[in-house]
Amino acid sequence: MLFSQEEYDARLAGVRARMARQGLSALLVTDPANLYYLTGYNAWSFYTPQVLFVPADGPMLFFAREMDAGGASRTSWLPPDNIVGYPERYVHRPHLHPFDWIAFALRERALIAPAAAGCVGLEMDSHFFSPKGYRALVNALPEWTLVDCFELVNWVRSVKSPAELDLMRQAARICNGAMEAAVASIAVGVRQCDAAAAISQAQITGVDGTGGDYPAIVPMLPTGEAADTPHLTWSEDRFQAGQAVVVELAGAYRRYHAPLARTVVLGTPSPRLGKLADAVADGLDAVLTEIQPGVPVSELARTWNRTLGKYGLEKPSRIGYSIGIGYPPDWGERTISLRSEDETILAENMTFHLIGGMWMEGYGYELSESICVSSDGVETLTSFPRELLQKGS
Repeated sequence: MLFSQEEYDARLAGVRARMARQGLSALLVTDPANLYYLTGYNAWSFYTPQVLFVPADGPMLFFAREMDAGGASRTSWLPPDNIVGYPERYVHRPHLHPFDWIAFALRERALIAPAAAGCVGLEMDSHFFSPKGYRALVNALPEWTLVDCFELVNWVRSVKSPAELDLMRQAARICNGAMEAAVASIAVGVRQCDAAAAISQAQITGVDGTGGDYPAIVPMLPTGEAADTPHLTWSEDRFQAGQAVVVELAGAYRRYHAPLARTVVLGTPSPRLGKLADAVADGLDAVLTEIQPGVPVSELARTWNRTLGKYGLEKPSRIGYSIGIGYPPDWGERTISLRSEDETILAENMTFHLIGGMWMEGYGYELSESICVSSDGVETLTSFPRELLQKGS
């Protein structure tokens, strides 16, 4: 196992304690990151329905497609009897759903009535929990009161164990290597897709003998005027002199992620881009200075906004989010956001992607770090020159 049984037991205890506070008698987990967190199961099977049944007490049961049940036996700590494969005939059928079969399997095991004593939590915002799946559960389990669990497991994940932090540091080392490959490959005349290929190779090859995982998000390369928009990937176009290229990527190790963003300019930066880079660097430095246990994340956002205001700038979007385990399509944990409306209090061993992304009109700039809240401040997991990176003159 990747983690000790004691650590897995502590994770489950944390989930059940939160279930009790929310009045849940059972929880259905479908997010692959949460499945991995609780059981260790790791496979590219999340495109078909799969679910972990977590009762208030007693053993958990994992239901997956029959052909994937063997993978669960190989990668998770669950005993074989707690891994149940549903028949192939339930896959991609217009009038059937695997949850029909899973509901009956739970009923056969006399697990429906005990869970009916309270509410049953669902991950209603999970990327891999469909409206059709929800309808199947409602129809098959009328005894249950189904409610949103509001990212219950994700919140338990927000504070990392020492073993998890070790994996995130490995991911950060891979991330640094991938950014080195990005900067080396971005040059006038090079196709954007070739730079993306170099990044992907570095992400998977890893560093110093440590191999990387596939990241939850592909490399993002908004270029030139398109740098005024985040989350763009690449094309076959060739990089041109004078263009700025925003690079956002992550290193992934054993599914733990460390993202990083930098901006590369092919030539002399324009005065407006230089000013923006200075403002973002000052804002990021000011926020890093503020980070320590006990600080509300809203205060970090206010510090950022005050610093930007000195440059006559403002940023309406958040400046960061909680990170850890990641599966496509996202490496964020979908819990804590670093913004003025979030009153979460920082705690030791929380981890974040702190991102200064500024998208103007016809140009943009990004600078970010993966960080951990330490006992007396902040640990910067990623390590790359924190500046506008210039290639050529």
